Amino acid sequence: MTDADLVAKKLAQVETYVAELRRLARPELMAEDLRERRFVEHTLQIAIQAALDVASHIVSDERLGEPRTNQALFDLLAAAGWVPHETALAMRRAVGFRNVVVHGYASVDVDLVRDVVEHHLQDLLDFVVAIRARLSSP
Repeated sequence: MTDADLVAKKLAQVETYVAELRRLARPELMAEDLRERRFVEHTLQIAIQAALDVASHIVSDERLGEPRTNQALFDLLAAAGWVPHETALAMRRAVGFRNVVVHGYASVDVDLVRDVVEHHLQDLLDFVVAIRARLSSP
C-alpha cells in the first residue's frame, strides 16, 4: 500500500519548487547570467526528481510492474489509472529534460530550459493534482 504521507511530502515539494520558479526565475536573463541559469536548471531538476520519487514509490508499492527506465514509471501509472495519458507523456518529456541536465548527455540548450520554465511548469502541477485525486478516492 502506498505511503500517503510520504507521497504528500514529495508532492508538496514539487509545488514548492514550481512556486519558486514562478516567483523567482528570470528566464530572459539565463543566456547572460550563469547564476540565474543554474538556479532554474537545478530547481527544475529537483522538482522533476521529486515527481520521479513519487512515481517510483507508487509503482513499487502498488506492484504496477517493473519499469526499464524512469520514464516508463509514468507509463505504468497511466496504465493503472493514476494519471491521464497526457500527463504521463508530459512527465516522460520532463524526465528526458532532467536526464540531460543531470547527466550532461549534451550541452543544455538555454532556449530549451527557458521553454520548460515558461511553458511546462503546469505539467508538474497536473501530475500533483492527478496523484492527489487518486490518493483521495476510495
